[in-house]
Amino acid sequence: MALKLAYLLVGGCGGCDMAVVDLSEKLVDALEHLEIVFWAPTVADVKYKDLEAMPDQSIDIGLISGMVRNKENEHLVKVMRQKCKIIVAFGICAALGGIPGMANMHKKEELFENAYIKSPSTDNPDGVIPQPVSKEGEFELTLPEFLDYVKPIDAIIDVDYYVGGCPPHHDHVAKVVEAVVTGNLPPKGSWITNGKAVCDVCGRNPAEKGKTREFVKEVKRMHEGIPDEEKCLLGQGYLCLGPITQGDCGGLCPKVNIRCAGCGGPIPPTRDFGLRAISAIGSILADENVTDQLIKKYPVLTKMLYRYGLPGAMINRKIFK
Repeated sequence: MALKLAYLLVGGCGGCDMAVVDLSEKLVDALEHLEIVFWAPTVADVKYKDLEAMPDQSIDIGLISGMVRNKENEHLVKVMRQKCKIIVAFGICAALGGIPGMANMHKKEELFENAYIKSPSTDNPDGVIPQPVSKEGEFELTLPEFLDYVKPIDAIIDVDYYVGGCPPHHDHVAKVVEAVVTGNLPPKGSWITNGKAVCDVCGRNPAEKGKTREFVKEVKRMHEGIPDEEKCLLGQGYLCLGPITQGDCGGLCPKVNIRCAGCGGPIPPTRDFGLRAISAIGSILADENVTDQLIKKYPVLTKMLYRYGLPGAMINRKIFK
């Protein structure tokens, strides 16, 4: 009997949906074992009321991508938990909040002002800000209420498994689908991962060449110079987060001369990506002068350390409560 699968995108961009579609023939093969009963809103023209009408616990596996940004997202995530036996937070937005989670550093009024008033491309002379309820002639228009904070899925519901990536690489998605189909899943609450760091799958790793990692003597931003493609980015002063990031992507960013920014999520059992990141970086800075460079070149260090995981940080989880 085929497993029933539901896929829901909430406050995301659709990239994780496309990572599943990128399976191509592998997805076609998997469909022999899966019955897709819901996939919205990106791929199928189905309505949320169709999901709400399904019997509780009638769906075997539910994949949720995207973070929770408004009341509609919050409601649909709860519906998925009610209808699905197993929930997977699919992609870094669902797992930790993703790039949209950096909005948690600002009040929602500030976000609205920048988006609808101050943006150079916005023509809004009346200063209209979207409201949950508004009037347009004789009609009453409604929008989902915007929440104060971006939240990962597990701030709203119980999550069984996590998958990193922005989006997950399609090769890793294939392994996730295989694990789902075969039932070869890790203990509840685990990340579905190969367990290797980006450094473990990176051809720049000094250990691959029989060398040891050097202390960082100068901190550089990615726009400063062109990195030597044969050498470790971290060793050249570009603050690559490969040592602490899951390498299910195959180390794609370092392959094209870009530092890893952490979208794969933390190597288990790390609880807080940013804290682990500053610990790792601090341990390889050569001296106090290099530390001063770090502070000057990254004046808002949080946006580097928590680029993909601020809502999942321990301090944010305290705020949610």
